[in-house]
Amino acid sequence: MKHMNHNIIRTLLPVRVRETHKGDYGKILLLCGSRGFTGAAALAAMGALRTGAGLVYLAVPESIYAIEAVKLTEPVVLPLPDEKGMLCEASIPEIGKLLPKMDAVLFGCGSGIGPGTEAVLKYLLTNAECPLVLDADGITLAARHKDILRGRPMPTILTPHDGEFARLGPSDGPRAEQTAALARELGCIILRKGHRTLITDGDDCWENCTGNPGMATGGSGDVLAGIILSLLGQKLPPLQAAAAGAWLHGAAGDLCAERLGEYGMLPDDLVEELPRLLK
Repeated sequence: MKHMNHNIIRTLLPVRVRETHKGDYGKILLLCGSRGFTGAAALAAMGALRTGAGLVYLAVPESIYAIEAVKLTEPVVLPLPDEKGMLCEASIPEIGKLLPKMDAVLFGCGSGIGPGTEAVLKYLLTNAECPLVLDADGITLAARHKDILRGRPMPTILTPHDGEFARLGPSDGPRAEQTAALARELGCIILRKGHRTLITDGDDCWENCTGNPGMATGGSGDVLAGIILSLLGQKLPPLQAAAAGAWLHGAAGDLCAERLGEYGMLPDDLVEELPRLLK
């Protein structure tokens, strides 16, 4: 079992040289949010930005575009056709225009579950020629299409909690062995959240030891997904990007707990602590 630490992360992150521009640090796309779940998209986008992403594109259902555009000033917020407040099949042509420009894509944070979002996921699994992160509703939808998931040639990172993990495969038995077996079966990297988050591609396995119970609140996982996406966009190897993301997320949570206590800390606070870990 391997353990990530601050020194390893520093060796993985790209050096910021003087002759550089925003395109050198990743162009990433978030397909997130739905009516009633605007916060998930915003938290993921800000988690990505605070982890050093160069260009962040947040594409959301048109019905929540105004909310996200007012809330967020740094990401490029784009409206997509929607149905009942969620992305839908009519969104796919515009997504298809964006994909070739991207270094990594995130789908699922607050996206909702319906025929439209399922069509979008299937399109991404088949057509995204870059690393893909699936979180939350994206994992629930992916559980219905494990055959496509297995055949995907580019890296895919799944970030399930134990309930979502059970939708993907058997969840009884030793935790590390279960997780590695499912990663091998699906041909994915799995980041299985918990007190000791596990990150594995089926061969190598990392265990994360940062974090605290104050992070057990809605929105925390969205920040984590954004962090991982940002690291992928900066060209970290996918397994290391997931392990480093888990460490940074937990370490930011530990800084929050020191400053605010475990009861009052919020996912927004995690985002604000990230720069302290990347100085």
